[in-house]
Amino acid sequence: MGRKGTMIEKEIESKYLQEVITLKIYRPENFSTLYKYHVCIMQDGNDYFQLGRVATYSDRLHEAGEIENTIFVGIHYKNKFDRQEKYHPEGNKNEAYTKFLRFEVVPLLDDTLPSYYLGASRVLIGDSLGGTVSLMTALKYPNTFGKVIMQSPYVDDHVLKAVKSSNDIPTLTIYHTIGNEETEVQTTNGDVKDFLTPNRNLHQVLTEKAGDYTYYELDGEHTWKYWQKDLPRALQNIFGKS
Repeated sequence: MGRKGTMIEKEIESKYLQEVITLKIYRPENFSTLYKYHVCIMQDGNDYFQLGRVATYSDRLHEAGEIENTIFVGIHYKNKFDRQEKYHPEGNKNEAYTKFLRFEVVPLLDDTLPSYYLGASRVLIGDSLGGTVSLMTALKYPNTFGKVIMQSPYVDDHVLKAVKSSNDIPTLTIYHTIGNEETEVQTTNGDVKDFLTPNRNLHQVLTEKAGDYTYYELDGEHTWKYWQKDLPRALQNIFGKS
């Protein structure tokens, strides 16, 4: 059975990243310029479409009337090393990537899509390092990105310090998960890291500071098997009809 929504592509010739990046934009079945839409900007975009099955979930949740009108926008990376440079808090391209999101992606989407043009209607989502860059970008531009979904984010002292020092955490809506078996995660540079303990530390800080914060520990490891299963709940939490 095919998808009910429609996929379109837009290219950005990024002055910050010095490359052409393709945005894959998935609009729900009854898309119309007469309606307003929330916008979900996905790091690891191809993974969310292929492994996360976000288009299928979008179809189902829209049809069942379980989420508000939402458009999903996927941004992908060249390879794992490019991903590391863009998504890691200390990556060589991290600052350029966050500026790309704020000053190039958002204006294009605002010009292209009938959205609400409000920070509260723009969501950043990502898994692992993609979740990290989503959170860090929202901390940097809280008036532009009001909501974050982070699935098993990479957390280090840099991230914890940024969260602790932020005065904007109470204004953000955050959905956060980590697997209870994520104690030995293979990273891009070959290191094996404990993701669970730093995420629990982050959870403690966010519980104290955040205004709208949801946290789950999943029964599983650092893989798409568990992120995919959790995705419908994440989308209903963030985009569910009140």
